[in-house]
Amino acid sequence: MDDHPLHPIGELSRRTGTPVRTIRFYSDEGLLPPAGRSPSGHRLYDEAAAGRLALVRTLRELGIGLPAVRKILDRELTLPEVAAAHTKALDAQIAALRVRRAVLDTAARQGTGAEEIRALHELAHLSRGERKSLVDAFLTAVFGPEPGLPLAGVARTLTPELPDEPDAAQLRAWLELAALTRDPGFRAHLRDLCQEAASGTGTPGVPRPDLTATVREIVAPALATGLAPDSPRAEEILTILLARCAPLPGGAEADRVRELTARLERYADPRRERYVRLLAVVNGWPPPSSTRPALTWAYDALRARRGTEPVSPRAATGA
Repeated sequence: MDDHPLHPIGELSRRTGTPVRTIRFYSDEGLLPPAGRSPSGHRLYDEAAAGRLALVRTLRELGIGLPAVRKILDRELTLPEVAAAHTKALDAQIAALRVRRAVLDTAARQGTGAEEIRALHELAHLSRGERKSLVDAFLTAVFGPEPGLPLAGVARTLTPELPDEPDAAQLRAWLELAALTRDPGFRAHLRDLCQEAASGTGTPGVPRPDLTATVREIVAPALATGLAPDSPRAEEILTILLARCAPLPGGAEADRVRELTARLERYADPRRERYVRLLAVVNGWPPPSSTRPALTWAYDALRARRGTEPVSPRAATGA
């Protein structure tokens, strides 16, 4: 009695759920050789064929090519060796697909045209050295070639550093942030703010305190309690705000109000806050809290003191 019966190709197909044409193809490729032939010449397979076929199908579904599958079956290569090589290839494909998706997603959200999508594609494929050159050019345009110590510290806090293996969110943020760094208007805006900060206290090497941080600190109680910027109780907060942010010793009240109003307008540019938010994503930092509510409250309080209708600065409608 034969303890190892052979099965025709149709039986192997039914037992494994594999189409006959697929089994025939693997047999022709030498991956699944028949154990014998019937008197009429049809292929016959032994019990081991089902396991061999299952392995072939698994390797093929994982994307491993026929030559590598053949070497595994013939024991010319071990499965771990092939798996390790294939993992590296897949990582490269995934990274490329992630970049493509970031470009297309950014283009879709921004309503990008043909020229813009070419620019996005270029930014997405910059090397690490090219990204550094782009960032260095931006920082030089804003801070100058050799900023002093106070501004050098600020420059470091505004430096994006995209990791070698960014996730999808970091890629999307990098594309938008890199486009911002190329914007001449945005560069000029930040340069003006930095020059203002560097010139303000009268003490050499000591910049003005950050306006947004100071305003947020002073206005926080009003925001927390819902205090209206044109209410009588807002006067006390506004007095502190003017003393801290627009001292102008000996200056008239109206001049101080005008000066601080102008500064708030400059700092309320939505591109500034957008850059900071994108920077946090690229560098993997916690998301910053918005400065818009505090800037808007302070601006409206100043407008109310001047006796004009409160009108929020650009921060209230920024992106």
